[in-house]
Amino acid sequence: MSGIYIHIPFCRKACLYCDFHFSTHLLRKKELVDTLCIELQQRKNYLEEKNIETIYFGGGTPSTLDMIEVAQILNTIYTHFSVTKNPEITFEINPEDAHFDYLQELKTAGVNRLSVGLQSFNDAELKWFNRAHTAQQSVACIKKAQQVGFQNISIDLIYGSKFQTPENWMHTLQTAFSLSVQHLSSYNLTVETKTQLQHRIAQKKEQTISNELSAQLFDILMMEAEKNGFFQYEISNFCTPNFMSLHNSRYWQGFWYLGVGPSAHSFNGVSRRYNVKSNAQYMQAFKENKKYFEEEILTTENKYNEYILTRLRTHKGCNIEEIRCLFGEKYARYFLNEIQKQGAFIQTQESHFCLTKQGKHFADGIASDLFYLS
Repeated sequence: MSGIYIHIPFCRKACLYCDFHFSTHLLRKKELVDTLCIELQQRKNYLEEKNIETIYFGGGTPSTLDMIEVAQILNTIYTHFSVTKNPEITFEINPEDAHFDYLQELKTAGVNRLSVGLQSFNDAELKWFNRAHTAQQSVACIKKAQQVGFQNISIDLIYGSKFQTPENWMHTLQTAFSLSVQHLSSYNLTVETKTQLQHRIAQKKEQTISNELSAQLFDILMMEAEKNGFFQYEISNFCTPNFMSLHNSRYWQGFWYLGVGPSAHSFNGVSRRYNVKSNAQYMQAFKENKKYFEEEILTTENKYNEYILTRLRTHKGCNIEEIRCLFGEKYARYFLNEIQKQGAFIQTQESHFCLTKQGKHFADGIASDLFYLS
């Protein structure tokens, strides 16, 4: 089994915090979609005829696409790949784009999972983020999607901005859970390079909040999610029973996937491929039959470290028998020696080593401690 990720590199506005590849100029959108479909055709053998069980429209903002463009991409996939019956098809959408007719057309086209970029229910905070929607539009978007018949809806929320206190974060979460969605992805606001937020902080126009407050907000998130029947199956992802993101779970489990579009990544068990982060260069490369990607052949050490980084974030954690089978006894012994140093941050369940709630605060640092560095 494998999946396909489609990167739609367009947004109507640039968010304060975002470092993903996108353009706010939509004039060449049709040309880019045409090129993206050419990439799909040319790379139809990348996954070696493995069945496609997940398709994910990410970005950027996929809801900048019109339905002709969505259908063009899906038709290309179904023409050139072996797609399982009833695949999970996720579509990221912004609330301002969630018109009733558009939602109905998405559902008719086969989209069965929506990922809605709400980020906040505070209008002042949304304006500060430079989002194009209001809190009222967020709630209306979810209700319209449910009326259309979507039964697998995920929402995104950000915590850690200057607008948040433990009290209003609690209110945000209560609002989110009251919408009866099936999935929540929630991320700590981080200062990424070359973003508006980093620029403002450098100019001393903004300040970051304390790590202590961010940690408190994360604890509240975990507590409230559990109280409302949401299972934390990955550090930033929570779901009601049977509603894990199949596509993202496959990433964390090391399954193969094909990523198409500017800045998209692909993995086939042997190497990783990174497409160029430029719409113009991407399209021009196909016109001139030139290379549009970089490729990294993975060593055993690379694969082991990626295993640690991804698996440790999940509820299943790292499996010592799996490590021994995939990488050999040397790496198994190394892992067992290093994991013992993590103390209260790790709990053991048979052959699985998982993060405790305390450990989830330090996941990246713990993973780094466990990396094998020759």
